[in-house]
Amino acid sequence: MQNKTFNTTTAMQERAVLVSLVTPSVKRGISDPEHSLEELVALAETAGTEVLTTITQNKEAPDTRWFIGKGKVEELRAVAEELGATTAIFDQELSGAQVRNLEETLDLKIVDRTQLILDIFAQRAKTREGIIQVELAQLSYLLPRLSGHGKNLSRLGGGIGTRGPGESKLETDRRHIRGRISDLKAQLDEVVRHRKLHRERRKKSGVIQVALVGYTNAGKSTLLRELTSADVYVENQLFATLDPTSRTLELPNGREVVLTDTVGFIQNLPHDLVAAFRATLEEVLEADLVLHVVDGSSPMREEQMAVVEQILGDLGAAGTPSLTIYNKKDLCEANQVDLPTAGPDTLVISAYEDDDLTLVRNKIQDKLTGDTVTFALPADRGDLIALVYRSGEVVDNEVSEDGESLRLTVQVSRQAYELHGHKLESYIE
Repeated sequence: MQNKTFNTTTAMQERAVLVSLVTPSVKRGISDPEHSLEELVALAETAGTEVLTTITQNKEAPDTRWFIGKGKVEELRAVAEELGATTAIFDQELSGAQVRNLEETLDLKIVDRTQLILDIFAQRAKTREGIIQVELAQLSYLLPRLSGHGKNLSRLGGGIGTRGPGESKLETDRRHIRGRISDLKAQLDEVVRHRKLHRERRKKSGVIQVALVGYTNAGKSTLLRELTSADVYVENQLFATLDPTSRTLELPNGREVVLTDTVGFIQNLPHDLVAAFRATLEEVLEADLVLHVVDGSSPMREEQMAVVEQILGDLGAAGTPSLTIYNKKDLCEANQVDLPTAGPDTLVISAYEDDDLTLVRNKIQDKLTGDTVTFALPADRGDLIALVYRSGEVVDNEVSEDGESLRLTVQVSRQAYELHGHKLESYIE
């Protein structure tokens, strides 16, 4: 009988009231509180939760005990009882004590924005690396809050906050969790070591790396699929793809580059998550070119771009050559948003239009191609001739009348020339 009850509860969809606290410091930040709450609705729906209503509280500062204040908690309890809510989801991060106080007063599961995002990542992670990273982020988040999650963990039905590591792990003591975190970090260090070896191998072979970055749901995976005919999952939802995907892209001049899709960013992305995913995001640091894909049809595109640029700056990738691609131009009119302006480092496209995809390929080629350089080499120096061919596209070659020297004109690849060029400098005409 008990098993039957548990299974029925597990199948029930969570019903949530969403809560946002707006303080003067929040208003001064780069995140728009109204947009953040709209995003929280999308996040909750992505996690499989039914959103019943939203509540906003304006205060000078968070209440240390109740976060939104005792009076607003009573209002929240009345609304939750009237609508039959099972969960309250807060748009900001809560302390363990705040979670405990709110649970005891409201008799609801209490979830904050960080926990919600971590839960979505736990659903999305498919590869061993992704699963390790999500579990590490969840346990790092949970460790200082263990005392505040008593009811959450014993509440029947699982749902948000119980996926990933699972209830059995979350109920263990701090010592066990610290041990597990150490194990996960060791496994992740091994992943980092392997990635470093792969990157060094790619550099030695002259492979050019291009990374797609952007706000979640900007259309990065769609662009990757359309440019490379990659078989990748594409869906109109937040964090539709989590694990990075790399595919070969052939440029108009015949040269091939590796195009990598990375995890989408979001405002207030949990610090534990950024730390855990650093191994994956470091692909951006090693890229020769970063394609910043923007949802051009979003009314919040400037704010979303600022979030991406801030996270790239935190990762140390702000100085990497980049190209901004405003995607979804076909939706601008429907969303009543002005079409962005194209420029030397900016494209305005629809990932579904062939002419626009050609434009992207040409622009990538232009950004990766350096000057045209002519080398005069001894004909018997096969090693130097091979280096020249690895340094770019040879557009003209002439052999001297006596056959002792070779004149090669090359449109150099910036990345390859940085790697090999110092050996060729004395042979430049």
